[in-house]
Amino acid sequence: MPLSREQTQARLDLLASGTLSHTPSQTYTVADRIEEQATAQAEQTFLLFGDTTITYAEFNALANRVAHAIKDSAGLEAGDVVAVMIENRPEFIVAWAGLAKLAVTAALLNTNTRGAALSHAITETGARALIVGAECMDAADDALKENASLPVYLLNDPAQPSDETPTAAALPPGWTELGRLMEQASTQNPDPQLRRGLKAGDDLFHVFTSGTTGLPKAARLSHMRFLGVGDGMSAIAGYGPSDVIACILPLYHGAAGMVVVSCALSQGAAIMIRRRFSASRFWDDVRRYRVTGCQYIGEVCRYLVNRPPAADDRDHSLRVMMGAGLRPDIWEEFRVRFGIEHIFEGWSSTEANTSLINLDNTPGSCGRIPFKERHNGRLLRYDAETDSHPTNDQGFMIECEAGEIGEFIGMIPDLPDSGAGRFEGYTSQEATERKILHNVFAKGDAWYRSGDLFHHDEEDYFYFVDRIGDTFRWKSENVSTQEVAEALLGFDGIEFANVYGVEVPDTEGRAGMAALVLKDSASFDGRAFYDHALASLPDYAVPVFVRLSAQTDMTSTFKLKKVDLQREGYDPARVKDPLFVRDDEARAYLPIKSGKQ
Repeated sequence: MPLSREQTQARLDLLASGTLSHTPSQTYTVADRIEEQATAQAEQTFLLFGDTTITYAEFNALANRVAHAIKDSAGLEAGDVVAVMIENRPEFIVAWAGLAKLAVTAALLNTNTRGAALSHAITETGARALIVGAECMDAADDALKENASLPVYLLNDPAQPSDETPTAAALPPGWTELGRLMEQASTQNPDPQLRRGLKAGDDLFHVFTSGTTGLPKAARLSHMRFLGVGDGMSAIAGYGPSDVIACILPLYHGAAGMVVVSCALSQGAAIMIRRRFSASRFWDDVRRYRVTGCQYIGEVCRYLVNRPPAADDRDHSLRVMMGAGLRPDIWEEFRVRFGIEHIFEGWSSTEANTSLINLDNTPGSCGRIPFKERHNGRLLRYDAETDSHPTNDQGFMIECEAGEIGEFIGMIPDLPDSGAGRFEGYTSQEATERKILHNVFAKGDAWYRSGDLFHHDEEDYFYFVDRIGDTFRWKSENVSTQEVAEALLGFDGIEFANVYGVEVPDTEGRAGMAALVLKDSASFDGRAFYDHALASLPDYAVPVFVRLSAQTDMTSTFKLKKVDLQREGYDPARVKDPLFVRDDEARAYLPIKSGKQ
């Protein structure tokens, strides 16, 4: 049942009291919280992974081993950056926690990234070393060809067969077994003086996020923000020490790596980690580990709804779902079928200084601003054809009325020692400045650009519409069309590649489609192109559809042509150009014939 404006604001105030209880200048950091909980909740379970159970005290001891081992070996100092590339398993959290105890920032690498994009990510952060899981060894080894002098610390993967586990003798030059160093390292907390001078406003993580153009950017995420999100979001969710929160999304993302972990650490709760989401195993895991909360993206809910109904669909302990992207067409079906007590649909991003959250289960809405004078978010008129914000007679931009589609922005206030509206930006100052609008509603003001389009109704519930520009979302990942196009242009015979996202019925986000201009259209080899795309890009970024276009002048009106192509999609009845669809079973792109969609 919808809440009144006053009731909604009261709950938002509860959220704010947690998120704003930490300041940039405080000396209490995430390392202190870990050590605090290791004492207060020593025997309480923190991590659940397969048959492995790790208590808070055990976790703290492992993080201490990482801190001592890598400090003694790499000679790290406060403010240094170490890249981390490990799949979802306890060692991921252990690794960055150990670095946090040294006041070292962890750059969280996407485990799907390969080649030049991965090399770029490592270089972008100025990493002094790399901690890599054995499961990511091949990808890291390839990327390090351009970072040959970077020391690498390998963490073996318990899931790998013993005959596939790398030995010290078999490691490339410059690689060290971190596990072996940890065995000899102390379990005691490192000297707090190592963090002398570290403030909560300093970087805890660098998290990579795709922009509208170019390669992924490294967003800065502070100790303050991590602590505040944990305290605020756990208060809204009602989490406590007895809760178990499922982590089924990649830990290198803010949704899992920050929200899930920070909420658990805030309350002394447990985290159930799964290496990859499995719709067929999800409810079995919920029952086995007595999961009470879960961070989702819309696809997760759709996959679960698409499973055949079962007699025990409501036989579980899960009461809280928190996330983004749950579509209205399955919202009520998901909630009712599985008997979920609370669905907290929201919107934000890794680097955003503003957010929305739906506190009363209004289907389709990602949040409400009951009293806008109490919120820093606004909806700004946006003209898609000119990629600009219209202005009024005074030269200022215009706020959207109910029903109008516009770009969501967040005010950046001049509050040096407050987290309210603080935009932490990216490691690149140039990238940071590009995300800021000035003189929006008044001379001298500054606002963060989200790049996302919304509309809101008369009751000020907000609804996500789409992303601006060249980035689209597919399989819970933001895909940069420029990055994909650059990779595809490496395939012999392609003159031009125009990449965009198209809607596919009953799926979340947009599927990638590439309109290719070939030197010889008759020479398109769907099998060879498939192999090239899979070798050059993360799986989620590989186009689902290909269109062979004879037009070579599409760059003259690039944006309009892209809009037209998106509208035409992959329907042979509307598209006269040859169309192909990715077929993973055939390991090729196969022709789409009339009637097949």
